Amino acid sequence: MNRKIRIFGLIFLFALTNIAFGQTNKEKALSKGQEAIELMDNGKIKESIKLLKEAEKLDPERFDYPYELAYAHYIDQDYKGAIKILEKNKNHKNVNERLFQLLGNSYDIIGKTEKAFAAYDEGLEKFPNSGMIYLEKGNVYWGKEKYNEALPFYEKGIELDPSFSSNYYRTTLLYCSSTEEVWGLIYGEIFMNLERNSKRTSEISKLLYDTYKSQINFTSDTSFLVSFSQNAQINISDLSDTNNIKLPFGIGVYEPTLMLSMISETSIDINSLYRIRENFINSYYENKRNEDYPNILFDYQKKVRDAGHFEAYNHWILMKGDEDNFEKWHSENEKKWEAFIEWFTNNGLKLDNEHKFYSGQY
Repeated sequence: MNRKIRIFGLIFLFALTNIAFGQTNKEKALSKGQEAIELMDNGKIKESIKLLKEAEKLDPERFDYPYELAYAHYIDQDYKGAIKILEKNKNHKNVNERLFQLLGNSYDIIGKTEKAFAAYDEGLEKFPNSGMIYLEKGNVYWGKEKYNEALPFYEKGIELDPSFSSNYYRTTLLYCSSTEEVWGLIYGEIFMNLERNSKRTSEISKLLYDTYKSQINFTSDTSFLVSFSQNAQINISDLSDTNNIKLPFGIGVYEPTLMLSMISETSIDINSLYRIRENFINSYYENKRNEDYPNILFDYQKKVRDAGHFEAYNHWILMKGDEDNFEKWHSENEKKWEAFIEWFTNNGLKLDNEHKFYSGQY
C-alpha cells in the first residue's frame, strides 16, 4: 500500500527573528523542532529523533513534538515505537486527525488490521468529517485488492469532506476501470480542479481522455456508440408516480445528452472533445437537466463557459491524453491560454458542505 503521509511540520507560534535576548524553553523547543524537521526531510532520522525528544522535554504540553517523533519512528520502520507514542497521546488536548491516520497505518503495516480499523474509528469519533481517515479505511482494502469494499469509504470521505482531493483520486481510478465510467469522469475532473499541478493531475488527465476515447466508438460514418454506464436500476418508490420517475443518471441522462452532443463529430481527439463537452453543457442546461440532477462540476463548467474560457479549460483537462494536438492548439492560441490561466487562478472550483458532488446524491 502506498503509505505516503505528508509531514505537516511544526506550526511555529513565535518568529525566531523577533527574539531579542535569551530564549525561553518554548522558544528553544521550537528551534530544536524546526531543526529536527529539516533533518528528517534530509533522511537523518536518528538525529531528528534526538532533537524531538529534547524539544518535548522543553515544552511537554505541545502536541507537535510527540506526533513528529512518532512519525520519525514510522519512516524509520519502527512501527511499534510509533504506536507506543501515538497511543500515549490519543487524548492530548490538541490531538488532530493525523494521529489516528498514522496510528491506524502503523497497525495495518504490522498486520493488525482490526486494530487499524479501531484506530480509524476512534479518530472518526473525534473527527467525524475527516476525509483523510475515510481514505485510510479505504486504503486498507485497496492494499488487499478488495476494491469494491474500498470504494464506499472513499465516497463517504468525498461526501463528508468534499475539499479533500485524495478520495476523488482513488474513486476515479476505480470507476474508470469499471462499467460505471461516468462517475470516474466527474470525480476525476473535480480532482484535477482541487489538485491542479501534480503527477497525479497528469495521470488523471490522461485517464479521462483515454476513458472518453475508449467508450465512444464510431461504428460507421453516420453512427456511434457510447458506453459510460450499465446501471439501469430505478428506485421502486419512484414507480408510484409515473409522471415523476427519476431515471438512472448514467444511462438515462448522461449518455443521451452526450450522444446528442456528438451528432456532427466523426472522431475523438482533444479538439472534438472540447466541442462535445461544450455541446453537452449547453444541452444540459437548456433542457433543465440541472433541476433534477444538480451537479456542482457542471455548474462550474457553465461558469467557465460563460467567462469565455471553456476551450482552454477543456484543453487543460485533457492535455495529457493528446499531447501533440494540445501543443499544436496551444501554439496557435497562446493569448487564449494566458487569459484562461489568469482567470483560473482566481476562479477555482469551490467545494464545501453546501456545494459538493457525490454519486449517491442521485
